[in-house]
Amino acid sequence: MHSLSQGKAIAVFAAFAFAYFFSALIRAITATLAPTLVQEFSLNARDLGLLAGGYFIGFAATQLPLGSWLDRRGPKTVVLGFLSVAVLGCVAFSMATSFAGLLLARVLCGVGVSACLMAPLTGYRRWYAPENQMRANSWMLTVGALGMVASTLPVQWLMPWTGWRMIFLLLAALVGLAMVMIAWQVPAWQHAQAPASGLPRPVSTGYAEVWRNPYFRTLVPLGFFNFGGLVAIQTLWAAPWMVKVAAYSPLQAATGLFWLNVAMLLSFWLWGVANPWLARRSYTPDRIITYGMPVSILLLAIVVMAGDAISTGATAIFSVYFVSSTVGAMAQPAVGLAFPPHLAGRALSAYNLVIFSGVFTVQWGIGLVVDGLRVSDWTEPHAYQGAFGVYALCCVGAYSYYLAAKKP
Repeated sequence: MHSLSQGKAIAVFAAFAFAYFFSALIRAITATLAPTLVQEFSLNARDLGLLAGGYFIGFAATQLPLGSWLDRRGPKTVVLGFLSVAVLGCVAFSMATSFAGLLLARVLCGVGVSACLMAPLTGYRRWYAPENQMRANSWMLTVGALGMVASTLPVQWLMPWTGWRMIFLLLAALVGLAMVMIAWQVPAWQHAQAPASGLPRPVSTGYAEVWRNPYFRTLVPLGFFNFGGLVAIQTLWAAPWMVKVAAYSPLQAATGLFWLNVAMLLSFWLWGVANPWLARRSYTPDRIITYGMPVSILLLAIVVMAGDAISTGATAIFSVYFVSSTVGAMAQPAVGLAFPPHLAGRALSAYNLVIFSGVFTVQWGIGLVVDGLRVSDWTEPHAYQGAFGVYALCCVGAYSYYLAAKKP
């Protein structure tokens, strides 16, 4: 394990952050494009949920092999290989002429950007001092939130001028530029040295040690439902809720998403500033999650029960809900720090698999429930309330498991 100079550490962070910005933009852009794609390809709620979830199918499918590759080959080599697939996915999406073509391209995009957060976190685990790792994680998420901001109003403004197909060609070029920056700035991977006895270190490439870890298992339901579901709503279902329940226009919904993501950006940035101060005062991630998560669940319940009664305030209440839910992000770097450096890549990727499996499940599941309730003669606003209510109950169950599992 070694440390980078301050200047090099900043350059490495900047290179990774540039790639993660576009990773987040590609992830979230479906929400802004949803009205256009629904109209052009005649999609229903189930199709829209599956299309957005296609990204997460590709993303989740790579996480287990990704962890082993990161531990063995290092962040630089792995992320460059994956980003080449992202370029292909963006080009394929721009050329799609059917729902099947869109879905395949989204899967390729998910595969291609699936290392954009895990690669830097694995590198930071070895290159950065422990007190800076929580901060680096929060600021990477800040950059991701900035990418999501860019996927809202800026994309909506570009649409009349370029169309959605040209936007994806531009994204392909910018991802290629990110690859150049990473190749230039990120150092080569150096394997952990053998023990002082001179005997070789036994090499394990499996995940058994990760999955057996009690602390890891304690956090699994929270990652799957509470944080994974947050991302599912942020990247897809917040905009349809605003249109179908709160009666926003597509432009008003894009504006609402813009401010939602600005709120997320500011909250992640503040976490990065506050984390060292909180750590010095014994505010551990577990303590923050324990006291913060009930606030998030309560705000989600208010959204569900109020429905169209808070039509004009939908953006504000969603923003507060999203900000309160960022406490769930504290679990990710905590997982990395709970394992030795030679297991960090696998631990982080396994937890990321949990999160993005949850994103896909919630994203598609809400669409299925909405369509099912519509078949049962529920009005569209009430169908959305019912689907979000089912999700809220899952969050309550996940938090209850977390509290029960962490008791000695």
